[in-house]
Amino acid sequence: MISVSHLTKRYGDFTAVEDLSFTIDDGHVYGFLGPNGAGKSTTMNIMTGCLSATAGKVEIDGCDIFEEPKKAKSRIGYLPEQPPLYMSESPLEYLRFVGEAKGLRGEALQGQIRDVVEQTGIESVQRRRISDLSKGYRQRVGIAQALLGNPRVIILDEPTVGLDPIQIIEIRDLIRRLGESHTVIFSSHILSEVQAICDQILIIHKGRLVAFGRPAELERQLLAPEELLLTAEASPEETAALLGAVPGITSLETSPCREGTRASLRFAGGDPTNLSRSVFFAFAGAGKALVELTHKKASLEDLFLQLTEDTPEALGTPEKPAETKGGEAE
Repeated sequence: MISVSHLTKRYGDFTAVEDLSFTIDDGHVYGFLGPNGAGKSTTMNIMTGCLSATAGKVEIDGCDIFEEPKKAKSRIGYLPEQPPLYMSESPLEYLRFVGEAKGLRGEALQGQIRDVVEQTGIESVQRRRISDLSKGYRQRVGIAQALLGNPRVIILDEPTVGLDPIQIIEIRDLIRRLGESHTVIFSSHILSEVQAICDQILIIHKGRLVAFGRPAELERQLLAPEELLLTAEASPEETAALLGAVPGITSLETSPCREGTRASLRFAGGDPTNLSRSVFFAFAGAGKALVELTHKKASLEDLFLQLTEDTPEALGTPEKPAETKGGEAE
């Protein structure tokens, strides 16, 4: 569906995107995850034909975005971080303008407007001025314009920025529904949002792709060590001695606490249930009580921090002016 090959974008001496390559298949919801300034918006602007590239190639459904821009863009619906809304118009007037710009006419245009109004839940505000709408409804109008023309790919740049918690939940639900009939790509720097919505995740850091896969796969592959946390009625020395006899432990940290000792131990591979059982019987055999024993799994947050830290251990080291019409941001 989408192929990005060796994409690079430079602004003078600054490299916003560097040698970026990935392929996105048809269907599902994909998340672009990365810290602010990672290159997410720049990549999306290039993918949608809004920005040129210094080097590289982007194909949308087999159409080169630079060589066949009209064909490629007809397959894309795009919502920039700043929705291209005309505040003096109503959603219906605005959608009619966008639909005509996309080549829709007559009943085909009216039918699609009815469909996207229903899909995005803006029926109750469709005749009000956009300037009078809440930001949540403005985002819905922006998504509605992206759906016109029935594009196969929907690209949304930070679609929940600035929304209140209820509006965020509503936009997330809408994105999930869109993923049932479209390929949806959206960018975010919010970990919980990506986990809640996405089937697959692309993590970008300093303009480079540092990870790509399903959340559970990334956690398993990139964060192999797992952790057990325990509190025992034993001294730190006794705790270290007892755990030293348990196979499979790769590291151990202990500290005294009110109950005796709090310990964190890491292990790589193996069944955490079996390891927990071995730890339990080691303390039980010595007549020492375990007050707490918890299995702590690696999280997407741990993964994100690992991949975006500026350290040798990080896997790889390896945003846009608005145009205006009538004084309103596009």
